[in-house]
Amino acid sequence: MSTTETDLYELLEVSRDADGATIKSAYRKLAMKHHPDRNPGCTESEGKFKAVSAAYEVLKDPQKRAAYDRYGHAAFQQGGPGGGPGGADFGDLGDIFETIFGSAFGGGGRARPRRGADLRYDMQIDLEEAFHGKSTEIEIEVSQNCETCHGSGATPGTRARTCNLCHGQGSVRAKQGFFVVERPCPNCHGSGEVISSPCRDCRGEGRIDKVQALEVDIPPGVDTGTRIRLSGKGEAGPRGAPPGDLYIFIHVKPHDIFQREGTTLATRVPISFTAAALGGSIDIPNIDGEEVTIEIPAGIQSGKQLRQRGAGMPVLQGRGRGDLVVEIAVETPTRLSKEQRALLEQFRELETGEECPESRGFFDKLKDAFGG
Repeated sequence: MSTTETDLYELLEVSRDADGATIKSAYRKLAMKHHPDRNPGCTESEGKFKAVSAAYEVLKDPQKRAAYDRYGHAAFQQGGPGGGPGGADFGDLGDIFETIFGSAFGGGGRARPRRGADLRYDMQIDLEEAFHGKSTEIEIEVSQNCETCHGSGATPGTRARTCNLCHGQGSVRAKQGFFVVERPCPNCHGSGEVISSPCRDCRGEGRIDKVQALEVDIPPGVDTGTRIRLSGKGEAGPRGAPPGDLYIFIHVKPHDIFQREGTTLATRVPISFTAAALGGSIDIPNIDGEEVTIEIPAGIQSGKQLRQRGAGMPVLQGRGRGDLVVEIAVETPTRLSKEQRALLEQFRELETGEECPESRGFFDKLKDAFGG
């Protein structure tokens, strides 16, 4: 893997929104796995150990992490965005990365073009689409390599020349009193090269804005906040530098029937008071389009939750499904025929109080509380 493709979060095997505790735990796990004492004589493990240690040095520090999230590896280059008066001190980190990965992270060697910016795209989907997954096409306007100059920024047939002021370093040094200050080269603006004959189409940028159609695969089980990464589909880097990534952020629309919590689906089902008293079964359509049979025990009360195992949402990038939770709501009839009313009157006359122990117990407590 080239240094421009190395991502600190990927090195520690954590997501970009991971908190400090998660990052620390991931570092400890990887450091223990690749520690030289555990892998004597293995240069690959030693290099991996140094890499994750250097990555942790950045991501554990909120200021350094913020600079990395904003500028990427350029934050650690001498004269990069993180330097200067009032900026973060990344000089020691530049030395670490230069030792491990080469001069692309440190200040030595020729200046290299900065990686293209990452992009964000917000996508709304239905709960059914989150259940089944889907393939869809999106269109975004994004900077792409200029087809005329192939990203070089120079007129075809010509090429950029090394800056004669910084000699390709991309930065110049100036002495101010006792200090030596390093700043981006004013002649090449930090690129290390000067284009004498800029491409007419991209005006020397090496990239132009275009509408790009992309195919996106949404896996089953996604939820609001799920992030899908399309590597290399972000902004093109200046003058042929690697592109950034495109992140698809998923937003699942609220459903009319089901509420979701992780892989669990919940819904509220009204049943008649006779069904609640006598018990039975009901069939309800599930999110997958199949009917689910729910067994109703006799004497069930409102608010009782019945759980159907394996009838919820699929596990994202895993196996199995969550559960379906059905909350029962016993509905009292509001329109009765004469015959129905007569039957209920007859039932009331036959009531002994044993049929509804909860209400009987409640009134017994009232009598005790207020002296009968």
